[in-house]
Amino acid sequence: MTRILLKVAGVLAGLAVCVALLVGLALALAYPNLPDLDALTDYHPKVPLRVYTADNVLIGEFGEERRNVVRIRDVPDVLKSAILSAEDDGFYQHGGIDWTGVLRAAFTNAINLQKSQGASTITMQVARNFYLSSEKTYTRKLYEILLTFKIEANLTKDQILELYINQIYLGQRAYGFASAARIYFGKPVAELTASEAAMLAGIPKAPSRYNPVVNPTRATLRQQYVLRRMHELGYLTDPEYRAALDDKMKIKPLGGEFAVRAEYVAELARQLVYDIYKEDTYTRGLNVYTTVNKAQQDAAYEALRDGVMDYERRHGYRGPEAFVELPDGVDRDAEKLNEAVDDALTDHPDNDDLLAAVVLSADANKVRVARSAGEIIEITGKGLRFAASGLNAKAQPTQRVRRGAIVRIMKTGGEWEILQSPAVQGAFVSTDPRDGAIRAMVGGFDFQRGKFNRVTQAWRQPGSSFKPFIYAASLERGLTPSTIISDAPFVLEAAATGSQRWEPKNYDGKNEAPMTMRQGLAKSKNLVSIRILQTIGPQYAQDYITRFGFEAARHPAYLTMALGAGAVTPLQMAGAYSVFANGGYRVTPFLIDKVTDGSGRVLMQARPAKAGDESVRAIDARTAYITDTMLRDVVRTGTARAALALKRTDVGGKTGTTNNSVDGWFAGYTPQLVGIAWLGYDQPKSLGVRETGGGAAMPIWLAYMQKALKGVPQQEQVMPPGIITANGDYYLSEFPPGQAVATVGVAAPKEEDPMSRLIDGLGNLIGGNGSPSNAPRSATQPDYLP
Repeated sequence: MTRILLKVAGVLAGLAVCVALLVGLALALAYPNLPDLDALTDYHPKVPLRVYTADNVLIGEFGEERRNVVRIRDVPDVLKSAILSAEDDGFYQHGGIDWTGVLRAAFTNAINLQKSQGASTITMQVARNFYLSSEKTYTRKLYEILLTFKIEANLTKDQILELYINQIYLGQRAYGFASAARIYFGKPVAELTASEAAMLAGIPKAPSRYNPVVNPTRATLRQQYVLRRMHELGYLTDPEYRAALDDKMKIKPLGGEFAVRAEYVAELARQLVYDIYKEDTYTRGLNVYTTVNKAQQDAAYEALRDGVMDYERRHGYRGPEAFVELPDGVDRDAEKLNEAVDDALTDHPDNDDLLAAVVLSADANKVRVARSAGEIIEITGKGLRFAASGLNAKAQPTQRVRRGAIVRIMKTGGEWEILQSPAVQGAFVSTDPRDGAIRAMVGGFDFQRGKFNRVTQAWRQPGSSFKPFIYAASLERGLTPSTIISDAPFVLEAAATGSQRWEPKNYDGKNEAPMTMRQGLAKSKNLVSIRILQTIGPQYAQDYITRFGFEAARHPAYLTMALGAGAVTPLQMAGAYSVFANGGYRVTPFLIDKVTDGSGRVLMQARPAKAGDESVRAIDARTAYITDTMLRDVVRTGTARAALALKRTDVGGKTGTTNNSVDGWFAGYTPQLVGIAWLGYDQPKSLGVRETGGGAAMPIWLAYMQKALKGVPQQEQVMPPGIITANGDYYLSEFPPGQAVATVGVAAPKEEDPMSRLIDGLGNLIGGNGSPSNAPRSATQPDYLP
């Protein structure tokens, strides 16, 4: 035995001499030709594009390398000790090479006859990351050693450690510990706990294997090793070590590393900046400051998701997402259960608080689901109500909740319930009508399922939410809020349409007595709107709506325009309703306030048009004011009465439901904020016979406004000059009472006295009705009469 040990010692000594000779020879020959250290001494890493809210909260980051540079003085001791314990505990003692480790690795590799084990110090990893590949060859290793000597000779230990902390890859496209701390834990490095620092420090050894998002079990085992090393090396006391082992960290899910759920905002900002800076967008450290407000974005995100899930609850359970086979007995083996659950949920990622889980057992009274061996949840009572049809023994196999089913669960009011991923979609956007700044934008229920932004890209029929623009146009053609309009049945025969008979109906299928235009808008009467458009002419209306930012080509000049049969986006609607909110000015919605470079120098600054600038006036101030009073009546007495919950008098709005309830809208505003909510299917189909804009979309708008308007004082619009008030309503001065259009589609009452009949007869002879020139006009009169 002694003889064998002596031989091994001789071999090791020989190896050491050979290594020393080789290193000495290489230093003499190759050292002068090694690359300069400019990349280290003048460190300028690729810094990604970052997108922020108006109140400076990060909402997005784009680039191959997600990186935050941190100085060594700002790195907490707990992170330094975790890194040293995991990678190089003798870093501050050796000269760049851990010779004991080198000899140990060389011996192990010689025994195994393969290059499997290295002995890289932190300095060697810096050399490799900046200048060399990661291939395992002796030539590459020799150059790594030479570069290590050069780095150690020119930089201090703290400088080397700082480079490592900022450069090393830690999975999830995170480069450097500052970026990883935010991505995995949502916090700066200064706030890391010992358990979190150990988790991060364990990743560089094999980022794909020890990524806590992708492989939480392996990452935890590696973390425990690092904590044990920290304890052994004296960085953690016994109580600190035990507390760190017991610490239940919360790892942020994929896509959840930002403090604000504003993926659609960040992506749109990225697209806009890329159009200008192209590929430089992702490397030069640009900072984009949007107009979005964090609190309002949070409110919009929550409101949209709640509104969509409430719709799903109203329309029944479709069944589990998928099914997997769970072997018998797997429940009793934590490791096997973890593996089975991980495999089952790989293609079913969590959607924020709508979580995926595997059913272990199910009956009508209780369902047990697993998200891991350590997270088994029992759902009972109200939590089973939505999925009751799937727990029925007679349920179809594809709809039955049983062992191996993959279901969605959510905690509501402190209790778990079974729900489902929604099939319906939604969109919400809010803007400041004073300058067009977008304050919140949510382009769909789940950005991870598709980047299609329904706020900017979905062209949908607006339905009745389009009616106010037709009403506004009619005010400038002599109609008033007091004009009496028929709600009688309306028919256009095939000869008139050129194709087929058209017989539109009111939403409720009922007809009422003639009513004022103000009442017609409040009740959203389709037949009233059609008669208004017929009176002013579809071509005039088509031209008029372009003042609000609508495209004429998407709104053909037919009577169907009165029912909102054209196509709009929610963002267009926000800009259009701003005209009513701000007194008649067209302000274009915009998202980016400014762009700065890495040093903070402003590269671009928005200069939006603002309400009050007469160069951007869209419609007469009087028209905007009178239309606003009608839209406030929609809230006060009409289809938008639910908005009275805001307890404000400065709210106007309009519901919108398209034919067959395919699209549900609510557009509402105050003088400070416009909000547009939409609900529908991406592939258009009915939302359901009982679904309306008021019931499906308006709750989203209302939930947002209740938070966004909290503490915002009410603001009444000031009546502009040129408006006559009479009989409790408003008239443009050029269409005063007695000269404005009095009725539309309503037959004038017949006079019984002979003189009236004589006047009527005379009128017929001259082509008029014999009325005095200051009598109220009727829409049935020829255009040439006053």
